[in-house]
Amino acid sequence: MRATAVLPIGDWHATDTITLDYDHRHRRRIMLRTDAGTDLLLDLAETTRLRDGDGLDCGKDGIVRVIAALEPLAEITGSADLLIRLAWHLGNRHLDVSFRGTSLLIRSDHVIEAMVTGLGGHITRSQSPFDPESGAYAHDHG
Repeated sequence: MRATAVLPIGDWHATDTITLDYDHRHRRRIMLRTDAGTDLLLDLAETTRLRDGDGLDCGKDGIVRVIAALEPLAEITGSADLLIRLAWHLGNRHLDVSFRGTSLLIRSDHVIEAMVTGLGGHITRSQSPFDPESGAYAHDHG
């Protein structure tokens, strides 16, 4: 199968699914395997950020629904002032960050987690899909 377009979440019917971590959901061209075991060439015109629930249009072969894989994450909490400071440190290291209410989410990394706790932040580990904030100049469809 060959996917050449991305369909945002909608009323279309998926013929298969593909479970991808964050790194594999930000691509232009890569060979993948669906959850049913079918080879799938992702062949997009430009690098695209795939979101949980998007569809990969494979023409006559159907639509493959994207599922965001569970990943080991670290949820960072602290006072508002501390979170602003920590966000600066994470951004200074060019780390992908997701925002959930009054906490920051990053992919688990023992070195970064030690820095965060050393600066006074609290870490709670979890398994969840990771969907970080897009850059200010990103052109994703979300």
